[in-house]
Amino acid sequence: MRSAWSKLVVLLFALASLAWAASPQFSGQKRVGLTTGDQWEPAVAADGSGRIYVLYPHYGRVPDCKTCRVPTMLLVASNDNGKTWLAPHVMLDSGSGQFDAQIAVDPADRRTVYAAWLQNGKRAVMLAKSVDFGVTWNFTIAVRSEAELDKPALAVRGQNVYVAFNHQEEVWVAASQDGGRSFTPTRVNAESRPGWSLLGAATVDPAGNAYLAWSSYSKAGGARGSVHLYVAKSPDAGKSWSTSQLDVSAAAPGCKEEECGEGYLGAQVALTSDSDGTLYALWSAGTASLAPQRIYFSSSTNGGENWLPRISVSYAEPGVEHAFPAIVAGNSGDVRIAWMDKRKSPYWNTYYRSSSNGGATWGEEIRISHYVPGYRYIGKEGFRFPFGDYFGMTIDNHGDTHVVWGEGLNYQSPGSIWHATGR
Repeated sequence: MRSAWSKLVVLLFALASLAWAASPQFSGQKRVGLTTGDQWEPAVAADGSGRIYVLYPHYGRVPDCKTCRVPTMLLVASNDNGKTWLAPHVMLDSGSGQFDAQIAVDPADRRTVYAAWLQNGKRAVMLAKSVDFGVTWNFTIAVRSEAELDKPALAVRGQNVYVAFNHQEEVWVAASQDGGRSFTPTRVNAESRPGWSLLGAATVDPAGNAYLAWSSYSKAGGARGSVHLYVAKSPDAGKSWSTSQLDVSAAAPGCKEEECGEGYLGAQVALTSDSDGTLYALWSAGTASLAPQRIYFSSSTNGGENWLPRISVSYAEPGVEHAFPAIVAGNSGDVRIAWMDKRKSPYWNTYYRSSSNGGATWGEEIRISHYVPGYRYIGKEGFRFPFGDYFGMTIDNHGDTHVVWGEGLNYQSPGSIWHATGR
């Protein structure tokens, strides 16, 4: 009897340990960056030595930088996996504002850091590169334009560097095969696709194939028309691209109460790839015009030629508004997702899930945004409004997830950037 009882105790303990390990555990959210002015649309990356990099545009005065313009691109770094943070650092003192932060660590060496943003009246795409853990940077203008550009998306692997961007309905990519020293621009959606396009993400798989994802808004309907979600692939270092449609969304609800544009909460798509080259997409989409949208997931094991049927990944009840998908992948089958939704209306929250088998099954859903006293836009049930069009995720050298996002009272109000880590 003692032997049987001992075996039962061991079995129960093992099952309890497995259940605990499967349950995601996240730290409470902590503010990063400057504590005055507005902090907006953060990007995040992690290297192989425990360093975390957060890049964001700061709206307001930057201490000890009298010539900095609004906004200024700031880098906040941690040398201990996000436990402590160094003081924010001005990336490049420029005579014009800097917008739309992107940052990535080369997965080939897990050391070299790249960053990208718009400046010069949004008519130039700047690329920054650091080989000494973000201490010093070299700068290159990847693209110069006579027209205003929008929403860069950055992806790197080895010497291949891609900076994608959009101009009205056109989607472009500037590709480099020499580690970012020189770039060649190519239009991705060369065939006529009427409407306004918005880049979502870029990734490069281990075989060197490059991918882009974006939303294309109907020209006739604008933000009140249908939105087509696309994924494009280049097998030849960005010289040519083939495009396929991932999904079609109806128009999202407007947000006049929060003083933002009609398309602010519209369909977006995030894209990533794991160490085996499997593609993963996470996006927001709606089935009825001006009705709340949901978050959907799909994957492709053949370079985007075919995608599995989409699945809804949120526990929220039907009719809850969802927006701002974020996704990251690591080793084979390791994919992690986050989004924001309004199930605790009028408050928003940031939610997280992960899968170890490529999205075949998912761990439990966890709310990673929480109450922090002293902020009028944060309540017990969440924050009042997403501050920025997107947010970021990364996986560190210990396998932990780092999420950075923005919160505010409304689109126009001062907001701030928050960080949480877990698995």
